[in-house]
Amino acid sequence: MTAEPSMLVAILHAAINAGTPILFAATGEVIVERSGVLNLGLEGMMMIGALSGFAASRALGDPWLGFLAAGGATALFALIHACLAVGLRANQIVSGLALTILGCGLASFLGNALVGEVAPRFETVPVPGLVSIPLVGPILFRHKGPVYLSFALTGLAWFFLYRTRPGLALQVTGDSPETADAAGIDVPLVRTLAVAVGGAMAGMGGAYLSLADTPSWMDKMAAGRGWIAVALVIFAGWDPVLAAFGSYLFGGLVAVQLRIQAFGYSVSPYVLSMLPYVATLAALTASSLRPRLRLVSGAPEALGRPFDREERR
Repeated sequence: MTAEPSMLVAILHAAINAGTPILFAATGEVIVERSGVLNLGLEGMMMIGALSGFAASRALGDPWLGFLAAGGATALFALIHACLAVGLRANQIVSGLALTILGCGLASFLGNALVGEVAPRFETVPVPGLVSIPLVGPILFRHKGPVYLSFALTGLAWFFLYRTRPGLALQVTGDSPETADAAGIDVPLVRTLAVAVGGAMAGMGGAYLSLADTPSWMDKMAAGRGWIAVALVIFAGWDPVLAAFGSYLFGGLVAVQLRIQAFGYSVSPYVLSMLPYVATLAALTASSLRPRLRLVSGAPEALGRPFDREERR
């Protein structure tokens, strides 16, 4: 294999690894926002997931148990947002930002004792047979277990939203909660469950950072990935498959940032570290042009709007 294909394979493989935690968070946020709830607490939830996953794996001796524990802990943490935004009809932007501040602060405080500790971590599991496919095999089939799970969750999220009755109910709730209520759908319940599911997936994205990507516990290890996931949902038009492609695109920028100098290219590390965030701004700018270009944005009509049955029009 020549140097250029080898470099391409290495970058694409690393793009999938780096994009996986963003994919978990973004896919969960697609489900949350499709229900009509805006959750800006992804950064804090990823930090809670990273901490709880690492701590549980260390205590239980199994990274998969830690991964699942992270999802459960963060689902419970996300219910704070559901209680405020859905139950009490508080401002969803303020509630989400408060969740980020609380999650990052809690993770920093509680995780201080775990700095420098070790825990069982995920190992690479090549898929027999498929990994030997030229070019494609090393890119797609030589990863750690949660990466394969993320592939499946993307397909499941698409199928759920577009091919099932509960998925249709979720979308109706996000587009017109009054219509959903008139049809007998329990709007607060649907939205609360969506927030919990989105929280669990953000937590699993955080757990991937501490159990597979790094793997260790470090303060502020989410490093803005939660905010990137929020931007990706908008850029992807609230579609889980496009969100997955966007996650790998941003993962590719991270991979380039980490590897381009290793291949002999002289580029300022400050410029490279800016790439994912500059791309986030570019994605948001492109998304803002959709209405002017008369392109369908895909945004739920009632996104961010609390539902009060007594005020139903």
